[in-house]
Amino acid sequence: MNKLMTLIFVSLLFVFSACTQQNNKMTTQTDDTGKVISKATQDKVVAELLKKYGESEKFRIERGVNQCASLWKSTDGSETDFNKFCADNFIVDSNKLDEVFNTISKNFESLNGHFNQIMLDLREKMDLDKGEVSDFDLLFASYNPSSHLSDDFFNNKIAFIISLNFPYYTLQEKEDLGKNWTRKQWAYARMGDAFTSRIPAQVQQDFSDALTQAENYIVNYNIYMGNLIDDKNQTFFPKDMKLITHWNLRDELKSQYAKPDGLTHQKMIYEVMKRIITQTIPEKVINSNEYNWNPYTNKTYKDGNEVQLTAEPDTRYKTLWNNYLAEKKIDEYYPKLPTAMARTFDEDLEIREKDVEQLFTQLVSSPIAKQIGELISKRLGRPLEPFDIWYDGFKSRGAISENELTKITSAKYPNVEAFQKDIPNIYQKLGFSNEKSNFIASKIQVDPARGAGHAWGAEMRDQKSHLRTRIPQGKGMDYKGYNIAVHELGHNTEQTITLHDVDYFMLHGVPNTAFTETWAFVFQQRDLDLLGMKTQNPDAEALQMIDMYWQMYEIMGVSLVDMQVWNWMYKNPNATPDQLKNQVIQIAKDIWNKYYAPVIGKKDEPILAIYSHMIDYPLYLPAYPIGHIVQYQIEQYIKGKNIGNEMMRMLTQGKIVPKIWMENAVGGTLSVDPILKSTQEALDKISATNK
Repeated sequence: MNKLMTLIFVSLLFVFSACTQQNNKMTTQTDDTGKVISKATQDKVVAELLKKYGESEKFRIERGVNQCASLWKSTDGSETDFNKFCADNFIVDSNKLDEVFNTISKNFESLNGHFNQIMLDLREKMDLDKGEVSDFDLLFASYNPSSHLSDDFFNNKIAFIISLNFPYYTLQEKEDLGKNWTRKQWAYARMGDAFTSRIPAQVQQDFSDALTQAENYIVNYNIYMGNLIDDKNQTFFPKDMKLITHWNLRDELKSQYAKPDGLTHQKMIYEVMKRIITQTIPEKVINSNEYNWNPYTNKTYKDGNEVQLTAEPDTRYKTLWNNYLAEKKIDEYYPKLPTAMARTFDEDLEIREKDVEQLFTQLVSSPIAKQIGELISKRLGRPLEPFDIWYDGFKSRGAISENELTKITSAKYPNVEAFQKDIPNIYQKLGFSNEKSNFIASKIQVDPARGAGHAWGAEMRDQKSHLRTRIPQGKGMDYKGYNIAVHELGHNTEQTITLHDVDYFMLHGVPNTAFTETWAFVFQQRDLDLLGMKTQNPDAEALQMIDMYWQMYEIMGVSLVDMQVWNWMYKNPNATPDQLKNQVIQIAKDIWNKYYAPVIGKKDEPILAIYSHMIDYPLYLPAYPIGHIVQYQIEQYIKGKNIGNEMMRMLTQGKIVPKIWMENAVGGTLSVDPILKSTQEALDKISATNK
């Protein structure tokens, strides 16, 4: 799980969207009073500037004037004022333009960095394991100190100076022209992305509030596993086991594949998940060990006596709906991207929604899935269950019990300080030089997480990125925590390299969140290697390929649910949380029946709706499978090469568009065809071995 400031630090992304905003929104925007800059005035200003500076500046003049006009309100001045502003502030001298660019970049880094630090400080109680979070703490956590910055920069005309002098390019233009751009031209283009909308401070704050409330709901959604009982009043989990939904529940279920009696545990966890999805879970068993709960019968007990408890009142879906309402308020300020989906795909990911959907459906509809399902069933010696979409037995650790792995990780990392100290060693094992290993490690701070764990990147070079991981006090880091921590370390490594080693601040970062997930997956896949537990299995590479496909098969279905749910909400703006709940469950079942029931053998399963991201990270889920696709292509390219060197080479491209980034990194574009081909070859190899 990775924050990356994509959602939480939302207003800085609205304001400094050189890091995120890349699609055509150049329609003239109406002011609250109805005042706009007329087309005639725009033409007049363009003509005067062309006469003064010549046809060689035509593109910059036309694009800059039109962009400024689309953002100008009556409170900014009259049409005469607009004319004078453009005449006085258009910069034609390249040296002066470069000087202005450098000044803006330096100041943006300072603003981003300091606002980032303020938010880290204000959210400390919520994000870190430092006692109970009060409503008062939440007020600070939801406060967005940068929410007025956009208004301020329009009022003092900084935003207009940037829009006038640094042209905005559409995604198509970036893909077509960017192949031949210099690094400085790319940096200028990202500067041109900075002010393409004008969102009022209150709307930004409302959005921040909604996300904070959603995250607080999820980080406190723990299940006390030792309080789960069956019909015989038996318990199956340690008394003190406390698992966050959905991450730890899923990972505990996965860990049971290595245990002889794991199926009983898995079925119980699956019942818990279904109760959460349907909101039939008793509200008072959430984040509480006061009652024993039988998830099969949904009965609750205290001191051996049955107690009637009320179900959670659709809070899960009220929270999701509140996220939709917060996004809806933003729509009117993006006339060319008037939905959350358009902004997510065309602007943030810079990959069109229809292309993403096509990639996902191509993979999940492949007959390869059925072949793998049959292989899993054979390995398990039983018919498949719905939760076998999380089958973990292809990994080299699949034959090692989680208890054994936890003994290793808890001894190696008894506290956050031990993990912090070992980071340089981890980097050296991945091929980074001693000097680079120590430098990157010095820029990362490990903190005890309240939730499952996340990575929070730095936004200025004087700051550290934060790796939040859950380590139970006095018990050391369990394997679940270690696996997540290695994933988050991949994020922090990317964040540090792309902040310190990319040549222009306006290009720091990666093309989109999927690309940072890619590196998190690259690290996570090597978690056992980093512990010195290399497999000797000659089929390991083939099994790894099959496992990668199965992971994609699962997460792509989850992502398709997320995408369809958001499209449904936009088509049903007056829905109730209860209606939303029913629709989410129906969408999950429909996608299950189409792509998963033919493989698993059971219909109408809602499990694809369990992911917590759907509730507290609007439309973040598609980034994961895109990240897996990118990961596969990178893994194929770096095979036999030094990971550290290749990571540096690829990441120092910075935030250019995905298509060109991929071509430069691996010589190809996003595609699942190589994945399908390699998976079939892996299946054929395993089949031949088992004959």
